[in-house]
Amino acid sequence: MARAATTSDAFNAVAEPRRREILNYLALQERSVGDIVATLGLEQPSVSKHLRVLRNVDLVHVRREGRQKLYRTNAAAIRPLHEWTSTFERYWRHQLIRVKQRAEAKMTRVRPDLNSRRKHDSDSTKH
Repeated sequence: MARAATTSDAFNAVAEPRRREILNYLALQERSVGDIVATLGLEQPSVSKHLRVLRNVDLVHVRREGRQKLYRTNAAAIRPLHEWTSTFERYWRHQLIRVKQRAEAKMTRVRPDLNSRRKHDSDSTKH
């Protein structure tokens, strides 16, 4: 099955790491291409290409100020990405809690003296 073009939707556009890096950089305030190039250490033609892709899928907006173009993120267009990834965030948080519980249970079986020491330490700090 052929892969979808990176310009077809937001999900494909952010599959490219440099585009995610640009979006992160634009998250706090609008920036010019020159600012992006200088801060991220990317070549200007590359930044312009990535911004064009992000603009085509509506993840960034652009406005002109004199001769400069200033880019900013479009939070409304990023929302579906956030909502979709939140599903996986909840899953991994749940998985990490389970790993932590198993590790703690194993520690009490393997080193029961640690629990009595911890209890003793907490009792002695209460006085």
